[in-house]
Amino acid sequence: MDTDGGDQKAGAQPTSTTSTGQNADYDLSTPLGTNGVGLRQNLTAYGDAHFSLFMRKLFIKALGYSEDALSRPIIGIVNTYSSFNPCHSNIPQLIDAVKRGVQLNGGLAIDFPTISLHESFAAPTSMYLRNLMSMDTEEMIQAQPIDAVVLIGGCDKTTPAQLMGGISANKPIIHLVTGPMMPGSFQGVRIGACTDCRSNWAKFRAGTLDIEDISALNEELAPTGGTCGVMGTASTMACILVALGMMPIHGATAPAVSSARLRISESTGAYAVQLAKQQLRPQTLLTRESFINAITVLQAIGGSTNAVVHLMAVAGRHPAVAGTIGLDTVDDIGRTTPLLVDLKPSGENYMTDFHNAGGMLALLHELKPLLHLDALTITGRTLGQELAQTPFRPLPPHSPANCIHPLATPLYPASSLVVFQNGNLARGGAVTKASASKDHRLLQHQGRAVVFSGSADLARRIDDSDLDVDADSVLVLQHIGPVGNPGMPEAGLVPIPRKLAALGVGDMLRISDGRMSGTAGGTIVLHVSPEAADPASVLGIVRDGDVIVCDVERRLLSVELSDDEIRRRQDERRQEQKRPGAAATPWQTRKAARGYRGLYMREVNQAEHGADFDFLTAAGPGGA
Repeated sequence: MDTDGGDQKAGAQPTSTTSTGQNADYDLSTPLGTNGVGLRQNLTAYGDAHFSLFMRKLFIKALGYSEDALSRPIIGIVNTYSSFNPCHSNIPQLIDAVKRGVQLNGGLAIDFPTISLHESFAAPTSMYLRNLMSMDTEEMIQAQPIDAVVLIGGCDKTTPAQLMGGISANKPIIHLVTGPMMPGSFQGVRIGACTDCRSNWAKFRAGTLDIEDISALNEELAPTGGTCGVMGTASTMACILVALGMMPIHGATAPAVSSARLRISESTGAYAVQLAKQQLRPQTLLTRESFINAITVLQAIGGSTNAVVHLMAVAGRHPAVAGTIGLDTVDDIGRTTPLLVDLKPSGENYMTDFHNAGGMLALLHELKPLLHLDALTITGRTLGQELAQTPFRPLPPHSPANCIHPLATPLYPASSLVVFQNGNLARGGAVTKASASKDHRLLQHQGRAVVFSGSADLARRIDDSDLDVDADSVLVLQHIGPVGNPGMPEAGLVPIPRKLAALGVGDMLRISDGRMSGTAGGTIVLHVSPEAADPASVLGIVRDGDVIVCDVERRLLSVELSDDEIRRRQDERRQEQKRPGAAATPWQTRKAARGYRGLYMREVNQAEHGADFDFLTAAGPGGA
């Protein structure tokens, strides 16, 4: 590939200069285009392209690069390492392995940093920063002279942010995830972040687990680096990347601390060089069929509800896919796709078990009748060709070590993830993970609302012994949506009131406009849209004692109020907000908010559109 060295070939010794001391790059009689390759692309705007290239080369040579090295395809490696991010603790090792793969295959690997996100180390929530990370990723890919990019990430919002930015930048990209952590052990029982974090914290709140035990558990729930070891958002997005064709089939499940993860990294570097030569770009590779495959896998693994928001945002970045994939697509595919993977929170096992059972290769073979096998992958081959060419020996279907159920005998018959499309409470949609319900009777339930007006109100009253609540009540949490919080935090797992938990109540119907961790379980309705902060929201006018109806089979989520009463309450709320001395709402203050917070609150769209910024979507500002 002719990158920047004139007639110099990759692997050759540096060419000699001309008699005037200039090599071919600085021959002013030869025009330099604006869309070159290698160091010639994306030149700094000095007004003289030859001078721009001259300056670029003299500065990169300060790092010790030779003309031979600089003549090769340049593979950028996104470095999201941070000492605040245990999910990414292995990234230095992964970068070394990727570089080895790049350079063994004739490329030049150059790593560069972007934002690093970890859910527990981001206030108010990492979702608030996902779009910022996507912007960082997009702009750094576009600005720098790279022929292909390896996107290394792991923790929850990282991989969707990278994919969103990578699609928008539309240079060849390939994903490498950091991999899941290993499970720990407590009193002879395997445990792992973070389903077991939440279930044991619930026991501690209920008084059935003492402070010594919860302290000991804290030492074992995350015993190694890597992402959560269950089918949370990080693992879900890793599996989805394979289904989309954006990561090799073996890339999703190998543990973070394994040598297999390093071999996957080396092969990812090799694939990146191939992508650079082919110039296979994500807007070419990804099609509507790619997204249908991804949603099929999402339903079959019992994946995170967060993935629905992320997939809507990712699809919205693709000019040819935006508008063809929506919440109805997720629900339609769910109706014909069974849950096959027995992992927490929908099942009992951990990502190490999924990996040992064959991982994504075994699952995709089982799902072949439901997949679009002609969808392209980053290898340049179709998904069907990849499955045909990859050696595969499945475990016996009923082996104790096999957590992947056959298509004919699934763990859950269909619709692990359900989208509510009927009723007055969520006219823009809402999502629940039906397979993670702890009491399936609640999937068809009617009860009176106990309403909390935000996270602070919830914290103040949820354990009040005088709270008017019983086991049949519906806990409603308002104002934790994209604008209302802001950032749509993972507060949707409303805790069971302590007085009920102490009586053994383990699940209740809970509804909010926020999100919950993909590692969480329970009968929980999320992403209610329009969010409560929106003047048009019905969720925002629900009051204590209102009767809520939830019927998963009918996809119905409703409050038993007439249309006239809903309009009356909405008008009453608007008048109350205009009253002199009334506290300003986030919907009002966003107009004057400064910095990134102001940008976020003014530009973020609702959950059914992915909570992306309108100006970052394929349609752009004011688009559909």
